[in-house]
Amino acid sequence: MAASSSSSASFSLVLLFLLFGLSAAREILVGGKPDAWIIPSSQSDSLNQWAERSRFQVGDHLVWKYEGGKDSVLQVSKEDYVNCKTSNPIGEYSDGNTKVKLDRPGPFYFISGANGHCEKGQKLVVIVLTPRNRHMGISPAPSPAEFEGPAVAPTSSATALQGGLMAALVGVLALWFL
Repeated sequence: MAASSSSSASFSLVLLFLLFGLSAAREILVGGKPDAWIIPSSQSDSLNQWAERSRFQVGDHLVWKYEGGKDSVLQVSKEDYVNCKTSNPIGEYSDGNTKVKLDRPGPFYFISGANGHCEKGQKLVVIVLTPRNRHMGISPAPSPAEFEGPAVAPTSSATALQGGLMAALVGVLALWFL
């Protein structure tokens, strides 16, 4: 009896460490490689395609590597993102090694400050998960197009997955306290 109680407690501690480890802030290289902040060769090479496959959390930092003096990163409003307007950025970075903290949930919009680059597709939308979704392992994974078009309702499979994860977590915690 003591062995099963001990193994249940050990398993629960491992699970808790995993859950807390997943919530640690990270430094994320934009595009997954140092030379990604460029005009994409095609729509499939767009940084937004990369961002849609990624999960961003409050506290994470985005890191851009590019040739300073020849390009820049501008954090802009949604309207300025859509219109590639560079005149009134929220933040402007041109050092070649830009690091931006994602300090709130929701969308962040970035465009290139180099003349004509945004119009050719050098732009990025990052969606930061709410803390509740992050801990549940659920991500709405909206595409940048959703912020320019109609809203998309969550699927029933996402709701079912969320319920299943919650039941599993409650079960593990119940074993821990037994």
